Amino acid sequence: MNKKAKIITICGSLKFKNKMMEIAIKLELEGNVVLTPIYPITDNNVYNKKEIIMLGKMHKEKINLSDAIFVVNVDGYIGESTKSEIEYAKEHNKEIIYLE
Repeated sequence: MNKKAKIITICGSLKFKNKMMEIAIKLELEGNVVLTPIYPITDNNVYNKKEIIMLGKMHKEKINLSDAIFVVNVDGYIGESTKSEIEYAKEHNKEIIYLE
């Protein structure tokens, strides 16, 4: 199959990081290119305000590069930053795929 790979950015709350990685693997094995958020190395790893702003900015750049975003909304949960990523994706005519 010579289908062009779709570039998909994973979006969602970092409390679902294990589910997000599970979905990223599944999507890549289906032939997609997957961009994921940066995850803290340990559960008590905290980013400062400047780092949080930079990571948010870089995540929006990942959305710019993407054909679609995949929203990992476990039990329907969508936090404020994920809501802003969805709106950003809509504004930039990206496909939006939801887990649920």
